[in-house]
Amino acid sequence: MKKLFFVLAVLCIANSANAQWFFNKERLANLENFDKKRLSWGYFLGFNSYDFKFDYKQEFGDNKTEIQVERSSGFNVGLVGDVRINDYLNVRLEPGLYFMQRNLIFPGFEEKRDYLREVKSTYIHVPLLLKVSTKRLNNIKPFVVGGVSTALNLSSEENNPEDNEQGKFRMTKGTNFYELGFGIDFYLYYFKFTPSIRGVFSMSNELVPDDDPNSPWTGNIEKLSSRGFFVNFTFQ
Repeated sequence: MKKLFFVLAVLCIANSANAQWFFNKERLANLENFDKKRLSWGYFLGFNSYDFKFDYKQEFGDNKTEIQVERSSGFNVGLVGDVRINDYLNVRLEPGLYFMQRNLIFPGFEEKRDYLREVKSTYIHVPLLLKVSTKRLNNIKPFVVGGVSTALNLSSEENNPEDNEQGKFRMTKGTNFYELGFGIDFYLYYFKFTPSIRGVFSMSNELVPDDDPNSPWTGNIEKLSSRGFFVNFTFQ
């Protein structure tokens, strides 16, 4: 037991020393002049997980009677345009394609064709973001990011004359979001690599209600809005 404590103590001291060396020791800087460019470009790949937030006309006392959302992982791909303001501020435009699926489980039905709605979405997502960075620490630079975005849902079914009576769950084509996130820039030998995580929250009502105002699917929904998070890996 004493030997084990001794080994753990040595490892902790070594890790602490390595951390201090990483942040404090002067190292050879990669891409020294990268952040001096006024404009820079890149692309990103990533994954997402979205669900829905429901506001009901009549609230339920029992959560089992509310609409349930089954979320799954989706995929993101897009481009990055970055405008440098100063050493700490950048404005970014990140247009991309976001693919996702959410399953809605409606209470009060027995047959799958009635209680299950598979909501597949393909968004053209265009955020305008302000990136606020710290001072560069050797070859890394942490940052926070926030802004607003607009999205066009190519799978919305908004203009489809069929509704839930025929198995079609309809959403609006256009949606507006606000976004908050953080990440770290890693300056590698040939390029800058940036993993980041961001939360997105819809400011719009995305529901297209059924033609029947007393529809068992949409009659009690006041507002339907998307929310979720995604992880992107950016290369510049």
